[in-house]
Amino acid sequence: MKIQRPNYNKLFDDYSAFKQSALQGRYLKEVDLLEVFKTMSHKLKIKNEGHSESGRIISSFRVGHGSRKILIWSQMHGNETTTTKSVLDLLNFFVVYSDFAKTIFDECSIVIIPVLNPDGAVNYTRVNSNAVDLNRDAYLKTQSESKILQSIYADFKPDVCFNMHDQRTIFSAGSKNKPATVSFLSPSYNENRDVNDVRRQSMSLITSANELLQGFIPGQVGRYDDGFNINCIGDYFQKNGTPTILFEAGHFQNDYEREQTRKYIFIAMLNMIVDVATKAELSPEKRYFEIPENQKLFYDIILRNVNLKGEDFDIAIQFKETLSNSRIEFVPVIEKIDKLNSYFGHREIDAEHQILEFEKPTELRVGEVLATFKVNNNVFVI
Repeated sequence: MKIQRPNYNKLFDDYSAFKQSALQGRYLKEVDLLEVFKTMSHKLKIKNEGHSESGRIISSFRVGHGSRKILIWSQMHGNETTTTKSVLDLLNFFVVYSDFAKTIFDECSIVIIPVLNPDGAVNYTRVNSNAVDLNRDAYLKTQSESKILQSIYADFKPDVCFNMHDQRTIFSAGSKNKPATVSFLSPSYNENRDVNDVRRQSMSLITSANELLQGFIPGQVGRYDDGFNINCIGDYFQKNGTPTILFEAGHFQNDYEREQTRKYIFIAMLNMIVDVATKAELSPEKRYFEIPENQKLFYDIILRNVNLKGEDFDIAIQFKETLSNSRIEFVPVIEKIDKLNSYFGHREIDAEHQILEFEKPTELRVGEVLATFKVNNNVFVI
């Protein structure tokens, strides 16, 4: 049966039909994840791939029987959960839209590891339980999680890899006032950042996904710097001859829980899978480099024109993500006090050249929490 490209607009509108609704927000509870895994195991093949450094099971789902092989892993960093929601939505999509899934499975075999770093996931930390960043452990393979991923890679011999991550809210898509809601990277395979057939394949998949996403989030797709680091898993696999794509889930306006962003990651991922399944024609690499490179031009909040000792300054606030009672609290911390005309805030408040007022003594300095203040009798709660 011929593969028909999905109507992505309709899928976006009907997302609740396959969304894993038990998984919401930035922190995914272990009990909720395990329950989703259990439910999905009655419909799809699940495998115990081994154990984390602290003894938690690392599971994979295996679907399809086609000759084109795709390996996908998420939550290599435990505090990067958006793509985990997206890959589990993808698996449920395959269940709900089984006729379409069959056309994909006839062409592709797919292995998905939803949570590679379950210890970091429980503690909401980037690193694993030994304080090791798994995305800097590709070459040495010192950690059990790294060994498991590379064992799967060696046995499965994928044709394409998807390396799924979250990025901070600081990134803009280029130099414009647009957040990088989704970012991609075709990693380098050498210090010179040369482009060979392997990189060209991953660039082409990214280009196709970018063109799709422009219809949903115009100007909000970025491209990561491609400096080579053999310790990073994408660079390592790309050097080994496997096209590898880095996905980065970023900020969408007023979506700190990243419930909108999970949808954009899903449609980009599905689009790439369809491209692999249909052996889509490669696009010129120049279209990849036309995607604007990410810059660090955003703060979560900027207070503009604050009167400090008779002179106007801008105060940049960045949220510190803190795990509390199985929820993420976004604590507003002063990041910078300066003239910030070249920067953007996801939210901006104009103090209109007035002095900030506080209920209790507060010192305006970098590192201080700034949660509430008053300007011209208007109270602002961050």
